[in-house]
Amino acid sequence: MIKNYFKSAWRNLSRHKFISFINIFGLTIGLACCLVIVIYIINEVSYDKFNANASRTYRITRTFYNARGVASLHLSAIAPAFGPVLQSAFPEIQKMTRLLSNGTTALHYREKLFNEKNAYFADESFFSIFSVGVVKGDKHTGLNDPYTVMMTEAVAKKYFGGDDPINKTLLLDNTKHGFKVTGIFKPFPSNSHLHPELLMSFNTLRDTAVYGEKQLETSFDNNSFYTYFLLPENYNSEMMNRRLPAFLDKYVHLQGMPANVKTSQSTRLELQKLTDIHLRSHLDSELEENGDITRVYIFSVIAVFILIIACINYMNLSTARSVLRAKEIGVRKAIGAQRQEITRQFLSESVLVTAIALICALLLTWVLLPLLNQVSGLHLEFSTLFRYKIGFGILLVPFVIGLLSGIYPAVFMSSFNPVKVLKGIVHTGADGISFRKLLVVLQFCVSIILLIATAVVFEQLHYIQKKGLGFNKEHVVNMTYTKAITHQFESFRQELLKNPAIHDVGRSSQIPTERLTNSMEASVTENGVPQPIKTSLKFITADFDFIPTYGIEVAAGRNFSRDFPTDTSNFLINETAVQALGWRDARNAIGKDLNYGGLKGKIIGVVKDFHFESLHQTIIPLLFLLPAAHSSFYHNLSIKIDGNQTMSAIATIEQEWHKFLPDVPFDYTFLDEKFQQLYNSEQQQGKLFTLFSCLAIFIACLGLFGLSAFTISRRVKEIGIRKVLGAGISQIVIELSTDFMKLVLAAAAIALPIAGLLMHQWLQNFAFRVGLEWWVFLAAGVLAMVIAFATISVQAVKAAMTNPVKSLRSE
Repeated sequence: MIKNYFKSAWRNLSRHKFISFINIFGLTIGLACCLVIVIYIINEVSYDKFNANASRTYRITRTFYNARGVASLHLSAIAPAFGPVLQSAFPEIQKMTRLLSNGTTALHYREKLFNEKNAYFADESFFSIFSVGVVKGDKHTGLNDPYTVMMTEAVAKKYFGGDDPINKTLLLDNTKHGFKVTGIFKPFPSNSHLHPELLMSFNTLRDTAVYGEKQLETSFDNNSFYTYFLLPENYNSEMMNRRLPAFLDKYVHLQGMPANVKTSQSTRLELQKLTDIHLRSHLDSELEENGDITRVYIFSVIAVFILIIACINYMNLSTARSVLRAKEIGVRKAIGAQRQEITRQFLSESVLVTAIALICALLLTWVLLPLLNQVSGLHLEFSTLFRYKIGFGILLVPFVIGLLSGIYPAVFMSSFNPVKVLKGIVHTGADGISFRKLLVVLQFCVSIILLIATAVVFEQLHYIQKKGLGFNKEHVVNMTYTKAITHQFESFRQELLKNPAIHDVGRSSQIPTERLTNSMEASVTENGVPQPIKTSLKFITADFDFIPTYGIEVAAGRNFSRDFPTDTSNFLINETAVQALGWRDARNAIGKDLNYGGLKGKIIGVVKDFHFESLHQTIIPLLFLLPAAHSSFYHNLSIKIDGNQTMSAIATIEQEWHKFLPDVPFDYTFLDEKFQQLYNSEQQQGKLFTLFSCLAIFIACLGLFGLSAFTISRRVKEIGIRKVLGAGISQIVIELSTDFMKLVLAAAAIALPIAGLLMHQWLQNFAFRVGLEWWVFLAAGVLAMVIAFATISVQAVKAAMTNPVKSLRSE
């Protein structure tokens, strides 16, 4: 019986090739989109689950509160002393490991010299928590001794070629510190929240020349150490979270904190699940850019919507063509077929169509996935679909989707009265027509929402690119500053400035695009009495040339100057800091006394507000410190060059760099590239929205094309009579298109407010954002109508131009 059902279904598909093609093609596109999104979602939710103890591993984070008790900073890293003290105070902590990023690390072996950007100091217990295979060496002892290092196979090959790297020595920076290679580990998978390539022994930090044992054991202030704990199976982490405030009050007293203030009132520690980091953690100082659970939800909904649109096509076309199969149904019923048998026949046809579409969708996904990865920057793998549970779910798709999309047409067509249909009397019924119209409205409603979402995302990205930042990001070269050049820096700077293509050279602890996380206790002196400020005042260190290098305007007072040696005890602030400190305006702030982190000085200048961080953040109170002449408290070098002489400027910088720092690799980036990277997530989102909105409206139009073709074919004689009576082609096209255009107009009326609400919510992620312009909504609605009209017109014009004699010949 089942064999006959599928044989009959195949014959029917072959007989009506046009409608069958539209059904299969629409479902193929819809299923391919769903498969891609399924792969994306599986990849996102799988982050860090490759670790054998992922469910038991936690990272500890730290929050700071300002004087008003408001959280001002939430860090993903904590101070070095916390790890061992916590492990001692909480016996349930089975293992602990710490990571310290070493930033850009210059390493050399013989004549080979490279900058490594993923180098970390790691505790010896690192491989007990993170399940990464060790190819050579002992994962339990490889990081025990100071000045030892383990690395990935790729890094080992870069330095040692085909030679065995074990026990060979790499030199760190331009120092004589040699690190002995003790092991090779496999690279971390792409679905990890961190990707270290070099792991240096944490015990190296105990050397006072590197960091100092006392600092490691007593410092609760340097929040640069990523700390992970392994807890017992099924342990309730909230139990520890509730005990952490008491732990802070007992063991930790922060510098500068009044004796009557509890530590837990100014800072908080909190456990965070390892598997939550990628999708649910957007803290300050994250190791890498994380994903977003909201994005997963959005694309899940899009996948469902696109599949619904494809299924709607099938339902619409199946019910519309019911007239063609009315006699077939009547004959079947006349010779004894029961309604449930006819229903099963049509459902088997639906399952067959979906199965064919699924095979085509799998092939399409396999072909297009590499291209999608290239465009979006993702790392999606087709093999994800063949995991046991996923593969089983895919096998069920033809039955689930086939039954869902085919149930209404099957029930509808099996209800035909055999006596009437054999006499040629077929009434599709007002309910059937209304339901088909409702489905068309739903299709275009989804399509218009996606069109508006795409437009708003790209409008916001354009706004980000064009908005004035308060500084000039163009033609600024950024390099990692190295301590080795500190005593020669002025000579280095003068040599660079001899080239007219180089305008300014400045140093700073941070550069624009980075998060501002450093702050210290501050107070202003009013009438000789220090008054603590009730706001968090972030700071960066900057030299005399940082402000001119970036073209930041001074609103009042002056910049740091070499003519004033006492400027190392003075401060610059931004306009937002002026308001936060309670002064009337920028000029009123000049000369005010300020105590910051124990340093007493005066405000000598106020710079105009500028966007140091991304436009996701508001402009915050900011203070600039000028370190002593030979201080090493700089991490970045910024060089302003002439955009018309880029090659000349870069060549000079490289030449002087090698002259002053022959043992440090030359490596640079442009600030505008770093600025672009701030919005990678939104750019990916915009590309994917564009892709899915185009596909959604394409599938909707595909269904509309088939439905209009069928509907118009049923009105051929009517069109012939109209032409005989004098109707022109334009009149006939308008007449045939009007009913469909009303449906698209209704879809627009429903979609516009929904899209407005959704995109308003999305824009809240930006502190600086575009408004929801009325023309965006109008343009999306008009575009959908134009596309729909063009789709329908193809069939309408063809019908209107048909010779009426042929149309009426059978009469």
